[in-house]
Amino acid sequence: MSAQGDCEFLVQRARDLVSEDPWAAKAWLITARTLYPSDFNIQYEMYTIERNAERTASAGRLLYDMFVNFPDQPVVWREISVITAALRNDVQDKHAQFLRGLFETLPGRVQCEMLLKATEQCFNTLEKAEMLLLLLRRFPESVVQHGVSLGETLLEAESIEDQETPVNCFRKLFVCDVLPLIINNPDMRLPASLLYKYMHKAAEFYIGYVTRGPTAESQLQVSQEAGSLKSPTARGSQRYIIEGLTEKSSQVVEPWERLLEIMSVVGVRCEWQMDKGSRSYGEMLQRMKELGRYLSSFDADAHVRYRNQVVYSVMLVAVFTVRCHGHGSPSTVPWILVEDLSSVYSDADLDRSKHIHKKRKLADGREKTMSSDDEEVSGKGCGRHILVNKTELPCWADMLESFRTARESWELLHSQETLENEFNRICSSWKTDSWLWLRIFLTDMIIYQGQYRKAVGSLHQLASIQLPQPQVVAPQSSLEQHRALIQLASCHYALGEYRMACEKVLEVVNSLVPQVQEAIRTAEEVPRVRTKFRKGSDLRLLPCTSKAIMPFCMQLMLACFKLRAFTENRDDLALGHVVVLLQHDWPQGECLFLKAIEKICQQGSFQYENFFNYVTNIDMLEEFAYLRTTEGGKVQLELLPNQGMLIKHHTVTRGITKGVKEDFRLAMERQVSRCAENLQTVLHRFCINEKIMLIQSLP
Repeated sequence: MSAQGDCEFLVQRARDLVSEDPWAAKAWLITARTLYPSDFNIQYEMYTIERNAERTASAGRLLYDMFVNFPDQPVVWREISVITAALRNDVQDKHAQFLRGLFETLPGRVQCEMLLKATEQCFNTLEKAEMLLLLLRRFPESVVQHGVSLGETLLEAESIEDQETPVNCFRKLFVCDVLPLIINNPDMRLPASLLYKYMHKAAEFYIGYVTRGPTAESQLQVSQEAGSLKSPTARGSQRYIIEGLTEKSSQVVEPWERLLEIMSVVGVRCEWQMDKGSRSYGEMLQRMKELGRYLSSFDADAHVRYRNQVVYSVMLVAVFTVRCHGHGSPSTVPWILVEDLSSVYSDADLDRSKHIHKKRKLADGREKTMSSDDEEVSGKGCGRHILVNKTELPCWADMLESFRTARESWELLHSQETLENEFNRICSSWKTDSWLWLRIFLTDMIIYQGQYRKAVGSLHQLASIQLPQPQVVAPQSSLEQHRALIQLASCHYALGEYRMACEKVLEVVNSLVPQVQEAIRTAEEVPRVRTKFRKGSDLRLLPCTSKAIMPFCMQLMLACFKLRAFTENRDDLALGHVVVLLQHDWPQGECLFLKAIEKICQQGSFQYENFFNYVTNIDMLEEFAYLRTTEGGKVQLELLPNQGMLIKHHTVTRGITKGVKEDFRLAMERQVSRCAENLQTVLHRFCINEKIMLIQSLP
């Protein structure tokens, strides 16, 4: 029998005995190995038996022998690939743990050589990078030789693959895994230009990661210490899969903190003026303001160094606080910055002696709901008040502070030509024009500055981006798409373009679902620091919900029609619209309603054929019923609609049936039975059905 035949016989004999007597099988293979030490099949069979029995030490020794004596055998590399796959994965099953333990039994030199050769066997860039990363983590001394080349390979692969977003598998592996190994290795000597390049790539990735879309944004929650540098967000827990990676590999825990750590290490290496200890974002901004004042006094090298520190630091503060000031970050509900219209009901000084009636109690003993800032104020470049409802926005203080910090950061980045040029260069490379959330903030800032014409242009661009998106069933998603329309309406109103304002508002109302009517309550305004600005220039922060948006829409339309209704020229149509709209948030508008009644009395007549279609407020019905009486002035009212009304009979109090036309009496009696209707539904129907008339009745 030939030597080859003898080897095969011995191996087969051992295989036959494994299940019955593993020790006998092992004896056969030891004998075979002694007789034929250069035969690979004998050694591999011995390894297989030990591996299947999960005897770590003996399997490791045999794998080591095969790797040294038979490095060209494909079967050996197949085994090594299985082991390295177990090393790369986080699977914790028993077999994976055995494979890791087997690898640990190998000498360090052999582990390093094995990983390097395994890397050479990989043809997929991502797999090769993961294998080399495994080497760098296990053998930090290899970072000096392979770290930068691995990083450049990943960045080059990203460019070759033409990735559409910086949040891709290559950048994630580089930023989250490779870069920390490079910059934290004390033996690495890197030029400042390369460090800035890597920090630039890292910042782009992390900013892209935390701002990557509505689904991710809706899950963002900020802790009570939102301004702390070490309590960024909980974005690491979001479900988000990066193409080419598993769901688990796609997750980044505490991305803001990771970015801060990278900037800190790079800052030390580039000789920035670093602070000891942690600072809040507000404190970081103040520190950069101080440094920015002295930029011009530094020499060329120091100027570039500190310019980069200011730009990157302030840019990070700006992005973080923009995300925290309401665009999907501090709560699941975004908010909208609009003109404050809470005083729309309260600017009428009434002379009650001109019209005495039984509903005097409407005007007596009730305080007006006015803004606390009615003094004449003026000032150039000063801040504006932003009013919020504490109940609607529990985290209002952090939101307003974040908005202020974000504005100041943006202003600092544009305060000097050298800072602005560097910042614009970064924005250009990051293509920030496509960052919708940033454009929303910039629009809010323009509105805050009172540049309404400029804001209208920006909002038209936002609307063109938001509205063509695929239809979403969720009402909240629809409201987010109409954010631009709501702000357009507010800006047009501020510009005195009331028809355009009304048109935009009605477009929004058309998409809203009427809410269940609630008891009337006055919103509590938050304490505000008084700052000087022109009278009536307050802004309001609204959550983007139907419950908050519908009242604003009603107030804005009321504000538009009120100006037309109470001019010296008679306009019954506008006055009728005002009466209908005053029903909302009743009795906030009692004083203004009394002014409307006074104007009708002065006219001696009033025509509004939609009255019985949309006026269901019992107080208003009684006032109009009283106008027809002798005591009320026998005002001629033409309120009957063209169509009949089939409503249950109900008698109005105070004897309206005496001395008035029968058809008016019956219509008024029937109307009273509608007082229990949901007012939100009535007003919503008014806006939908009368849209064309409402728009055309404004200049």
